Amino acid sequence: MPSSIPAQHQSHQPGDEGEMIPSPDYCPRYPGSGRLKDKTALITGGDSGIGRAISILFAREGAKVAIIYLEEDTDAEETLEGIEQEGGECLLLRGDAGDPDFCNEAVAKTVNAFGRLDIVVNNAAEQHPTDEFESITPEQIRRTFQTNIFSYFYLTQSALAHLKTGSAIINTTSVTAYRGSKHLIGYSATKGAIVAFTRSLAQYCAPKQIRVNAVAPGPIWTPLIPTSFDAEKVEDFGADQPLGRAGEPNEVASCYLFLACEDSSYMTGQVLHPNGGEIVGG
Repeated sequence: MPSSIPAQHQSHQPGDEGEMIPSPDYCPRYPGSGRLKDKTALITGGDSGIGRAISILFAREGAKVAIIYLEEDTDAEETLEGIEQEGGECLLLRGDAGDPDFCNEAVAKTVNAFGRLDIVVNNAAEQHPTDEFESITPEQIRRTFQTNIFSYFYLTQSALAHLKTGSAIINTTSVTAYRGSKHLIGYSATKGAIVAFTRSLAQYCAPKQIRVNAVAPGPIWTPLIPTSFDAEKVEDFGADQPLGRAGEPNEVASCYLFLACEDSSYMTGQVLHPNGGEIVGG
């Protein structure tokens, strides 16, 4: 990706990947080796951005994939096609991951369709930048927490009855959990909560030999970016990172694969940091 992105803006979150210029690169970067053969993964926000890259990479590695998405049918269908091109099977689940009843339904449909559940990727998120902390409304705070952290509780609670020894839970946090962001205080607070959630849930699940880890991306070119920021800010998105550019979704998805498969069998309660070189937590 070039260090400068053309100015652009979308008015509605979570956004449409098909409208982005350039299109995010979600295609897997290397041949599969069967690391997720016979596994089933359930991924929130799997229709676009990082979630799409994870979904297609998991399919290339042999997993059956169920995708939860809010309302972006076109993006979801394109992800389904990408999974099928890898020879995989995909179940699309349209609904709000912040609704506990929907999470129960999504888990039940996944297990009914594929017979098992091995990997849960909590990835759905929204963010609402503001220059005035005092202007953040109670409704916006509730909605951000409902999507970004409550959904992680709800889906994981529903999934645990089906997970077993060797299963993996992977949560998406953010670089903002570590360095903060004065323009994204609500979002950053939820991402900090996800770090604590990951570490605590890892301790709870360890006796069951279920691993719980997280990924903390930096600036990645996803639909959330043109829907969150004005065109001028989008144009320079990621240029201030040490590597001089925003990351692509397929540069992050490999972290999730590592945490989902046996390559990371002795890791739990940990966070990986694909962020373009920003040093955090050190």
